[in-house]
Amino acid sequence: MKICIFGASSDHLDRIYFDSAYDLGMRIAQSGHTLLFGAGSSGLMGACAKGALQNGGEVIGIAPRLFDEPGFLLRDSTEIIFTETLSERKERMMEACDSIIVLPGGIGTMDEFFEAITLKQLGLLHCPIVLLNTNRFYDPLYCLLQSVAEKGFMSFNCMKLLYICDTPLEAIAAAEMTETLTGSIRRLQDYNQ
Repeated sequence: MKICIFGASSDHLDRIYFDSAYDLGMRIAQSGHTLLFGAGSSGLMGACAKGALQNGGEVIGIAPRLFDEPGFLLRDSTEIIFTETLSERKERMMEACDSIIVLPGGIGTMDEFFEAITLKQLGLLHCPIVLLNTNRFYDPLYCLLQSVAEKGFMSFNCMKLLYICDTPLEAIAAAEMTETLTGSIRRLQDYNQ
């Protein structure tokens, strides 16, 4: 199975996020899955890829040619595939994967998440989408989506298109779910508190 990860490229984050990302990569490798990522050497995506590589995993990076600069790409990746644009990179990643895990991240990660969930809502993407809620990072997003649904701007059915998990182990389990078994957010804690 190919698990696509989206996540922060910044190195200026609390250690807890790096530890969780590395642990996720390690568990992806130990589970015999292939990690598909944006090919960056830094941030959470880099930590996750290093976790997979250092534990014998296969790691495929997909990057636009404009990122082919010294120090930017994780050259140790099993394979690096180049695209012409960021949009093409995102499209290739989603086409090639069997599931998506979204680590904490900024606007680029949010863009990737919302495009994936939109494609799934339209029936154009058929894989599990998992938010890795390290340090309760995605609690505000969960509350926003709840509010959007409550106000009628989207259907509550959209909330059934993803999983939210607190640990890498839970995220892997959700990513391994088949499409027929996905269907509700796994509320692993009370998000209303």
